[in-house]
This record gives sequence, structure tokens and C-alpha cells, in this order.
Amino acid sequence: MRHCFYSFIVFTAVIISSCGSGSRVKYADRFGFLPGNDPLSNSEALQRCLDGGGVVKVRKPGVYGVCKTIFLDSDTNLEFAEGVVLRRAMGPDSTFARYVFLNRGGLTREYDENISVRGLNIKCDGLERGNDIPPIVGMICQVGFFYVKNLEIKDFTILDLPKHDFGIQICSFENALVENVRIEGMKDAVHFGPGKGFTVRHGVFKTYDDPIALNAQDYTNSNPEMGWIEDGLIEDCIELDDPEHGTTGFFARLLGGGWRDWESGMSIQSSGDAVVSEGRIYRSNGPTEKKSYTSTDRPSHMSGTVTYPDGITWTMSQDRNICHSCGVRNVTFRDIRLGKKRPVAFCLHYDHDQFSRSYYPHSEIPVMGNIVFERVTVENEIPVLIQCRPAADSLILRDCRLGSSRIRILEAIDAPGMRYDTTLVRLEGIVCDDPASLVDAPARPVKVLMD
Repeated sequence: MRHCFYSFIVFTAVIISSCGSGSRVKYADRFGFLPGNDPLSNSEALQRCLDGGGVVKVRKPGVYGVCKTIFLDSDTNLEFAEGVVLRRAMGPDSTFARYVFLNRGGLTREYDENISVRGLNIKCDGLERGNDIPPIVGMICQVGFFYVKNLEIKDFTILDLPKHDFGIQICSFENALVENVRIEGMKDAVHFGPGKGFTVRHGVFKTYDDPIALNAQDYTNSNPEMGWIEDGLIEDCIELDDPEHGTTGFFARLLGGGWRDWESGMSIQSSGDAVVSEGRIYRSNGPTEKKSYTSTDRPSHMSGTVTYPDGITWTMSQDRNICHSCGVRNVTFRDIRLGKKRPVAFCLHYDHDQFSRSYYPHSEIPVMGNIVFERVTVENEIPVLIQCRPAADSLILRDCRLGSSRIRILEAIDAPGMRYDTTLVRLEGIVCDDPASLVDAPARPVKVLMD
């Protein structure tokens, strides 16, 4: 992991040199971004201030209504003073933005670089997406970054996250830092798609769904691209209990999958299958029903979503970074306090339902690996600390206090072509109620080493 830390030092220096002391500071109030202004005027004023990047400061405390997506360019350093709150609001046409912030290159899949956002506090105010198709299929968030390099998000707060929108979503990235965040609400707090080199540090979470989602593969409408998530650190994070709302999901979800080249005659389920065709990845994106089709029409459109004569609706997911499998590897969870009552805390997962089929029969097998858990403390009723269904080469636990929680290695999914090599579970300095039954692996080859 050492190279990952060095990369953050490098990209922080790049951000400072690109938009730091040598750049002209732009003050948002001078462009008309003010607490008392209507949401449309504020949205347009902040956009004018941010156009072209540079150092932008919002310095007047107060609540600012916004109703349009605000786009961030490369070499942008956006700073909010203490006491500034951005409140989602309806515009004059009774509509509101799908996103609060989005990097501009995300719309065209062109990389933006060296973006820093600090002190952002968003009040969602009950506004959330409906059933419309978003500008970027799979980006469903308050703050989104798609095709981004060298990203910093610090001192970020949302306390009323709605049930259909992630807090922060980052996909197709290189080097991302999320630090000092507090996110509460009903959906994923920090949701990653494919990328390399990331840190989530000093986080406090209270969400109905996953605080941390490392979804290399996902529902068609929950990730715009698929690929490996690598070289990450999640440290000093706390999950708070929420008995009022209960829970679904996990503290951290690690999701992978595999798919094949398109062939005539393939059985494709209505939603959530993937194929490679014409040098692009397509995802079936029809109704989420238990229905399959025989694919006879090769998906070939260049963008968007099209229903073909054979009845299958395909979304063109990605036309670069083409792969046939994905998952999570070389990721460490360190100094994690699990205060929420959940059935499972960490889940290495394959979807296998009408919403999404992670692994298509006889596809390339994604093998997750080198997932490390250091100083994880269970502070509530969590029967299963780690549940693993995908192929995985190693799970390493060090200096963890687990109480009665166990590690469960599940049986193989029912998919032709799936096979499992031995998973190494290494336990070092573990404190638990029953070491003899800590690892439950009745139907998979597992080697347990305990120090």
C-alpha cells in the first residue's frame, strides 16, 4: 500500500501547484452567489464563478438554495467557509438538479484533473430523483465524479440523504481522497466504481444502506462503468447505530462480476446482464422482472439505451477500459468501529437475482484478493463480520476485537463455469468469544492460519 500514500502526496502537490497561491482567488459573493438569492440565480452565479477553474471561495455563512447541477472543471479548488449550507431547492420550472456537483468531463467521458472541494455541507431537503433517466446512466448521487484524476473531498456533510441517491459517487478514477465526512440518511454514503488509488479517512456514518460501497460491478442503473477497484485504504471510520430505521446492506460491500462476448442465442435476463460487443460493454436495462430473452440482435449502438427487435433493452455502458471481469483487490480497512446492529458487516458479494447477475455462466472468473482488516472493533450485535461468496485469494485480519462475530465463507453460486481455488484466511492477534468456530466454511476450500 505504500505506493498509494506516495501517490496522494504527489497529487496533493499537483492540486496546490495548479490552483493554489499562484492563481487568482475568486469570491463567489462577487458573482452574485448569496444566501438571500433565489435558487436559480444562485446556481447560475456559482457556475459563472467556477467556470475555468481556479481557487473559488464561498465565504459568507448562510443557507444557499441551488436548483441546477454545478459543473467543476479541471484545476479547481472550491472552499466553503464554516456555516455555509447548500440547500437543494426547486427551480422556477418546478424541477431540480439531478446532481448538486458533477465534474464537467463526466458528461463526455473525458478526464478532469486536480479538483479539490472542502467544507461542503448539503441539505437535501427531501428532494430526490424520480424514475427519469439521468444524464449519466448509473450516476445517482448528490456529488458525482466520473472520469477524474487527483480528487480531494474534505470536510463534507450530509445529514438527510434520501433513499434513492448516494452521497458521494466516484467512478473511473485515479487517486481519490475523501476525508473528514459525516453522512447520514437512507442510501450509500461513499460509493466507488472502478478506479485505482483511494482513501476514505475520518468518517462518521449512519445510513440505512452501505456507508462504503466498492462496487466494481453493480446494477445497470447504479454504476456507469465496470472494472477493477484497487489499492485503497478505509481508515478511522465509525458507523453509528440507527434503531429507528433499521438497515439493509452492509458497512462495506465489495462487489465483483464476470461476463462474456456477445453470441447469438445467449439467454439474457431483462435487467443486469453484461456483454462485450463491437468493442463496447452493454448492460441489459429492461424491467426488473424474472424474465429472460434469447438474444438474436447484436447490440451495436454507440451510446444511450436502445430496445432491439428481440425484445432486449441494452444500455451502452462503456467504450473504453474494456474487460471481462472485475472485483476488488489490495484494499485495507483499518481502525473501524462497528456500532450499528447489522446481520453482516463486510460482504464480498455477487448479485444473483432479477436486478443483476454478476457472473454470467462460463465467464472469466474474478478473483478478489489481499483484503485486509486491521483493528476492526465490533460494538453491537453483528453475527457475521465478513461474508464471502466470490472467489478470493486472501482475507487477512490483524488485531481485531470481534466478540461473537464470525467469518462466513459461502458455498459457490449456482452458475456453470464458476470454480474456487483455496482462500487463505490469516488471523493475527484476534480477540473473539470462540476462536474454534470463528471461520465457517463448510463448502469451499479454505486454509486458516491463526497466530
